[in-house]
Amino acid sequence: MDAVVISAKRSGWDVDGFIKRVQNDTTFYKAFRSMRIVPYTATNDIKVLNKRGKTEASYHSITKQHRANGCRTMDTEDERITGKFYDKDGEYRYYTAELYDYLFFTKGKVCGENDIIAGSLELKNESQLEKHKQKLKMLIFNPGSKVGGVPFMGEKAAIFEPDVAKMYNFKLTSEEYDGEDCYVFKAIPKKGYEDDVVYEYLATWFRKSDYSIVARDYSLSYSTLVYDFDVRMKVRTRQVGEKLLPTHITYDGNWHVFTQRRERVKFTTTIVY
Repeated sequence: MDAVVISAKRSGWDVDGFIKRVQNDTTFYKAFRSMRIVPYTATNDIKVLNKRGKTEASYHSITKQHRANGCRTMDTEDERITGKFYDKDGEYRYYTAELYDYLFFTKGKVCGENDIIAGSLELKNESQLEKHKQKLKMLIFNPGSKVGGVPFMGEKAAIFEPDVAKMYNFKLTSEEYDGEDCYVFKAIPKKGYEDDVVYEYLATWFRKSDYSIVARDYSLSYSTLVYDFDVRMKVRTRQVGEKLLPTHITYDGNWHVFTQRRERVKFTTTIVY
């Protein structure tokens, strides 16, 4: 790769090895799957903004997931809704809210789940919505991988492929995060390439003891004639007993597809186990 920048407290680190760790990591996705098999309490805050940055609709709730006999259920408390968060049929008016529901809410009783991840990120022959969810998973859980089926993006999301990697500086440092000694791997576009890449910023904190991901920050943007998006996310995880689990997620997204209304949505999720 061109212009690999190493900033470290000691020598001997292998940047190429950390690129492979980012590409091949399973601990991050497993943490989210493990959420489904443990009890927890979550605070959910979603705000839909207008073009002036004012809140036009919102959703707040506290959800409690219960786990018994191999099944999960969820209770919702302190639910508060403002604006036209739902349509007249009680369905979500915003695609981001629908995806949030998919990631964090449980309807009825769901049984027979596990946190085995083998093959779970593979794109299958599902409905259009399911395909969109799978592509979202790839961008979040396997950053730097090729995401097929997104028009005009091509391989720009594959930041570790030679033609795209030459647009980035890769940096490896050592620092403490939330009491954990970590390696920090960052990908930052080189000057002059900011408008040619998908990932404006990607930082991953690997726990030194076992290389599990304890934090990740993303900034993604891209624009074409038929769609554009500008999304920032921060995800934090924590060891709870024997499992690594997500504890805090923030999202700030502005995106538009030619056939749909523009969505400007922010959400924060805090999870206590």
